[in-house]
Amino acid sequence: MQWQDQAIILGVKRLGETSVIAEVMTRDRGRHMGLVRSGRSRAMQPVLQAGNLVEVTWRARLHEHLGEFRIEPVRLRAARLMETATAVYGVQAMGALLRLLPERDPHPHLYDALDVILENLQNPMDAGELFVRFELAVLNDLGFGLDLTACAATGVRDDLAFVSPKSGRAVCRAAGLPWADKMLALPPFLAAGAVEAADCESLAAAFHLTGFFLHRHVYEPRGIEIAAARDGFIQAALKALSTASVTAERQQERLGAAFKH
Repeated sequence: MQWQDQAIILGVKRLGETSVIAEVMTRDRGRHMGLVRSGRSRAMQPVLQAGNLVEVTWRARLHEHLGEFRIEPVRLRAARLMETATAVYGVQAMGALLRLLPERDPHPHLYDALDVILENLQNPMDAGELFVRFELAVLNDLGFGLDLTACAATGVRDDLAFVSPKSGRAVCRAAGLPWADKMLALPPFLAAGAVEAADCESLAAAFHLTGFFLHRHVYEPRGIEIAAARDGFIQAALKALSTASVTAERQQERLGAAFKH
C-alpha cells in the first residue's frame, strides 16, 4: 500500500541508533505515524522539526501497519518558530490538541487551520486569538462544540455576553445577568459577527472558556492533564499582546503630538 500527501511535522521519537518514528498531521489522512530510516542523520534532522511542512510518501504491506515514510521538505519554518515564546509553546500545544483525535482520522479543516496559524504565531496581535479558535475547532471535532451564535434562552443574536457552563451555548446579557456569577464570560471577539480584535482581558477570558470545556469534556474523563505547553503559550501570548498594545499606543501618541506641531 502507498499514498502521498502534504503534512506538518508534529514530533519524532527515536527508534534505534539511526531511525525515528515521525508523527505528522496530513490533510487527507489525519494524524499519522511512520518510520523514517536514517531520520537522525544530519540531512534529515532539520527537516523533521515540529512545524515544518513536508511532502510525505507512506508505504506499508498492510493498512494497519506502522509503515515507512519518505519525507521531502516543502517549507522549513521550524527555525523561525523557535524565535518567540508564543511560537515555541504554540507548536507544542497544538500538537497536544491534535493527539486528542483518533490516529488516521481525517480532519482537513484542522490541517488547514494549523498551517495558517503556524504562519502567524509570531504576530502577537493574532497568535492568541488564532489559538483559541483552534481549540474551539478541536472541541467541535471531538463532539463538544460550543454554540456561540444565538442566545440559548431567547434566541436573539445580539449582545451575547455569557456562555452557559452546562450547555456550552451563548446567553445574551439581559437573560444572563441574574445568573452572571454562575456563567462563563463570552469574549466579544468570539461572538457571532464580531469585528473587533482580542485585547488582553478578552483573550484571557477566551482561554478560560476553552480551558473549562476541554477539562470537563476531554481531559477529566480521560484522566489526563492539560498540556503544560498550553499554560506556557497563554502566558507568552498575553505578555506579547500587552507589549504590542503598549507599543501601538505610544506610536499613536507620538503621531498625535507630531500633528499638533
